[in-house]
Amino acid sequence: MLKKSISVLIVSSFLLGTFGFAEDKLAQTGFQFLSVNTDARGAAMAGAMTTLPSKSSALFFNPACLAQMDATIDVAASQNRWIADIMHNAVSVAFRPMAGRLGVFGLSALSVDYGTIQGTAVWPIEAGAVKTHLINPSSITIGGGYAYQLSDRFSVGLQVKYAAQQLGSSVIEIEDSLSVKKNQTEAMAYDFGTLFYTGYKGIAFGMNVRNFSNEISYEEDNFQLPLTFTMGLSADLVNFFPQYANGHSLIISLDAVHPRSYPEHINLGLEYTLLDLFHVRTGYLSSRDERDMTFGFGIEKFGMSLDYAYIPFGIFNDVQMLTARFSY
Repeated sequence: MLKKSISVLIVSSFLLGTFGFAEDKLAQTGFQFLSVNTDARGAAMAGAMTTLPSKSSALFFNPACLAQMDATIDVAASQNRWIADIMHNAVSVAFRPMAGRLGVFGLSALSVDYGTIQGTAVWPIEAGAVKTHLINPSSITIGGGYAYQLSDRFSVGLQVKYAAQQLGSSVIEIEDSLSVKKNQTEAMAYDFGTLFYTGYKGIAFGMNVRNFSNEISYEEDNFQLPLTFTMGLSADLVNFFPQYANGHSLIISLDAVHPRSYPEHINLGLEYTLLDLFHVRTGYLSSRDERDMTFGFGIEKFGMSLDYAYIPFGIFNDVQMLTARFSY
């Protein structure tokens, strides 16, 4: 009965995700910072993390994977030097009371600093505008998540998050007088997902819906958040060759991604682990204009880990990410 219910849930989730994206709205979403990977391990594997447990960082990929956390407390902090000198800073915390019998609770936070931009205002001079004040745009997200392991094979998870963006203030003319207007907006968004282990060679299936929200607006223009539906599959290839299993792991992960804001694509990630200590990672992003391959490595010991990711980004500056983690 449980297996039948799980199958129905997975199929229903897939159908809901498919029909929910039937309307084509490419390049018509806002809050694009919600689509950027911030965790170094996930970024090094091209974001193919829908079925890979990543402790508290699962809140940035698939909250259902949070249920697989084996530590009591996990804290992770990441810094992402994105293109155009945009800086992303992320923090996640997860707590697993009573050895997981009550599920796993998590908190996540993300802030984005876009740097400083020179403000201007329309003015009746030859240049058409004058310089005003400096603008410091920024974005933030704060979320709370929960995941529960319904059986030894099936987990579900949910995250509720508050997202806000401020684009500075602008000087406008109203009835022959000047006024300063703040340009900011906010929204509530929801992430939910499932994770299912087949019981065969460690193969796992999962799905995830991220950034489900109502439309929001700046002035009179409405737009949606970057709603994304993902189906994932992963396996440890060493399980197919048990003679090499001692001290080795080679995880392959594949995500089929259906975003609202741009065409469907595939994310493929690989992670080789030696002695549960050293990790080497790479990934491939399909259907991208300025990037395709991703790279990274990590080291962990005594409940602490440090991960690094490097992403060549075509005509833009290359992206580098760093994540530090402590688990107990």
